[in-house]
Amino acid sequence: MHRTAAGKTRIGWIGTGVMGRWMCKHVMDSGFTATVYSRTREKARPLLNEGASWAESPAAVTAAADVVFTIVGTPEDVRAVYFGEMGIISSARPGMLLVDMTTTRPSLAEEIFRTAASKGVHALDAPVSGGDVGAREARLSIMVGGEREAFEAAAPLFEAMGRKIVYQGVAGAGQHAKMCNQIMIAGTMIGMCESLLYGARAGLDLETMLAGISGGAAACWSLDNLAPRILRKEFDSGFFVEHFVKDMGIALDEARRMNLALPGLALVDQLYHGVMAHGGRRLGTQALMLALARMNHIDFED
Repeated sequence: MHRTAAGKTRIGWIGTGVMGRWMCKHVMDSGFTATVYSRTREKARPLLNEGASWAESPAAVTAAADVVFTIVGTPEDVRAVYFGEMGIISSARPGMLLVDMTTTRPSLAEEIFRTAASKGVHALDAPVSGGDVGAREARLSIMVGGEREAFEAAAPLFEAMGRKIVYQGVAGAGQHAKMCNQIMIAGTMIGMCESLLYGARAGLDLETMLAGISGGAAACWSLDNLAPRILRKEFDSGFFVEHFVKDMGIALDEARRMNLALPGLALVDQLYHGVMAHGGRRLGTQALMLALARMNHIDFED
């Protein structure tokens, strides 16, 4: 494959939500032209205002592009976008590249890779970490699975979106690496929230407490980015609870398939289902704090 180049490689982009919008914009800002599609045209409006072209279906995006990126909601959405009647696979041409950046099932990434390869099409699974802030500021971590040659060809596009881009191995390896990421986040999220609860009950000034621990062994992304949001009582932004629950479900399914026990992840998954039961499906993942605070009769909402 030839290395992608601004002004020569045409980009297709499917999924212009909280993260996809910014990721596509960074690619456009690097000099690439883009054709976009989302379920609602209004979500793509900021990109259209920046000069992107609109397509009426995933197939129409594919017909107008050399490289097609997807970042949608669920594995079911990925399957529909790739294998539906007006999906990507139906219009894919030999030599083009498909890059799914949704967090989805490794087995689905492998299926896309095999189906694409049967048509002479290259496919990568490239889920990301860094949340809405990382997407907006082009400092995502990108975990990539598929053929190394395709990964190297896509490097300029990944570099427009992220700071840490790592080739993980064969098709599906990017998704497995993302599961490792989500398992780690689940553990740090409950630790961060319980730390804040302990500090509140002990009567500490929480901003001062965070300043004291953030430079030591407890330092982590959640502490730097989400703890301040909790203190500002900002629970309606960031990575949606329902998407994190989807990711944890995938990880737990994969763990069962590998005969692997992950009791910590199972506990956090259960707690997040409690957040959803209280109407928090579209809150940010930091809303785990609300569920734990309710258990302890501590008010973090008002």
